[in-house]
Amino acid sequence: MPRVLLVAATTGYQTRAFDEAARHLGLDLVLATDRCHVLEDPWGDRAIPVRFDDPHASRDVLVAAGPFDAIVAVADRPALIAAMAAEVLGVPYHSPAAVAACHDKYLARQRFEAAGLPVPKFFRVPVTANPLEAAARAPFPCVLKPLGLSASRGVIRANNVAEFETAFIRIRALLGSADIAVMREEQNRYIQVESYMNGREFALEGLVTAGELQVLAIFDKPDPLDGPFFEETIYVTPSRESLETQRALVAAARSAIRALGLTHGPIHAELRMQGRAAWMLEVAARPIGGLCARTLRFDDGVPLEELILRHAVGEDVSRMRLSDSASGVMMIPIPKGGGVYQGVEGLEQASAIPDVEDVIITAKEGQKIQPLPEGASYLGFIFTRAGSPARVEHALREAHACLKFDIAIVLPVMRC
Repeated sequence: MPRVLLVAATTGYQTRAFDEAARHLGLDLVLATDRCHVLEDPWGDRAIPVRFDDPHASRDVLVAAGPFDAIVAVADRPALIAAMAAEVLGVPYHSPAAVAACHDKYLARQRFEAAGLPVPKFFRVPVTANPLEAAARAPFPCVLKPLGLSASRGVIRANNVAEFETAFIRIRALLGSADIAVMREEQNRYIQVESYMNGREFALEGLVTAGELQVLAIFDKPDPLDGPFFEETIYVTPSRESLETQRALVAAARSAIRALGLTHGPIHAELRMQGRAAWMLEVAARPIGGLCARTLRFDDGVPLEELILRHAVGEDVSRMRLSDSASGVMMIPIPKGGGVYQGVEGLEQASAIPDVEDVIITAKEGQKIQPLPEGASYLGFIFTRAGSPARVEHALREAHACLKFDIAIVLPVMRC
């Protein structure tokens, strides 16, 4: 029975899916999470406790728990620990340097530029810098972004100096918040400034074997992502774009993978099309996050997690193809202002919409929710599967229109 290490966050959505896939394949899945090392197995999963804020110590813990026949990671910070452990254990995986570059937008841009890929004008500044001095260098319109956060968290467009200053101060406060400061990551001491890239946005899911990309899916993002914030909502696959556009996206992703030095494992890429040119936004050394992986089904109904595990243990999955049906997901956005989640109406109506597979509300009653750019979550997910991408998108929007969320406004506390 092959022994496979899965490095993931304690609260990660995909952990259960990987566990189910491992059981189906007859694999011995060993979980490593950022759980408390003092408590005796608080989650009942026999997980190896690691600390994402101390990757070197975590690497040593995982090496001591070896050997492993394969290593898989979910999310950016677990991927770095997985890469460091794989390097010592001699298990095929992306190199630590490549994973680190993926997790730092400045390093990634530098590698793309050195490889001759088209990149926007960019520079980084310390969070302690004077925003007005930084704005004097900005190519308006521009985008300000943290270097190490994902899912568009902290990404803000600025069209002039006043908007730049506001955005800079807002991102500085975000990077100083407790949940990010505890990460103790060097890249969180900087803010990146880039010239704004217009155009349609796409995502690409793939597997890399010996440095070669196998494209699993291309996602259209039909909603415009023009700013000032960049909240992703709808993903639909297969893409409705022309073959020319799809080839350009794949070619750019392949070039980016070579530039970053990624060699073995899943990747998730984000791109924009400007005319006929594909511009790389970023590549993550991990699969698509959260529950979104449920949109992908391959030959005989194989889920993405099973495909990744098969690849990790050395099986040739190059002939696996996406199922014939179109599919999509809506990451249900949090309304402007946020508040305290109280509940939702219309779940039955939304679930009854033709082509809707599932509606999952992940927000909990009494939970304080916050939209982008400071927030890092969604209200839930809607999944659809149909005979065409157009029907998938229509069903997502129709189901979302049925949902009525009760979100209480959080009033500021006044001190006398």
